[in-house]
Amino acid sequence: MKLLVVAAALLLGACATVPTQLASAGAIEREDIPRVPIASSVRVPAGHHLVYVSGTVPDALDPAAPEGSVQRYGDTEAQTRSVLSKIAAELAKHGLGMGDVVMMRVFLVAPPGQQRMDFAGMMRGYGAFFATAAQPNKPARSTMAVAGLVNPGWLVEIEVTAAAPVQRP
Repeated sequence: MKLLVVAAALLLGACATVPTQLASAGAIEREDIPRVPIASSVRVPAGHHLVYVSGTVPDALDPAAPEGSVQRYGDTEAQTRSVLSKIAAELAKHGLGMGDVVMMRVFLVAPPGQQRMDFAGMMRGYGAFFATAAQPNKPARSTMAVAGLVNPGWLVEIEVTAAAPVQRP
């Protein structure tokens, strides 16, 4: 039994070094999906630092609108733009930008009176920040429909992971 445990430990140790060796050099690699503004995968090699931005929600666009209402925060597109602007500001505190985002998780709530999330609205807001001529990088991304967020007026919450070389060239 001890021999089996030792063999398993050696095998795990050998397997654990392979990705480290492969990822030890080079730039961040993004596997492109043609005509789609997301990457199918992103590889972050060693020598990069990661910044995790917590779930971010929109600012009120109309503070006079009732608290907890969608009117206060705007539609899905407006909320997406608000959230991504806040994320850009948070990344800037770390010397990073939206082009450094490698993973994004989007949580969407269906607008009142609709049965499904407004994916098209989210994509219009998202499209202002990613896969543009000014910022061509695409993160890997997951988008989920959720039953609700903490504030009933919020339709969008986004969290990201960004990566950049420890010392930029």
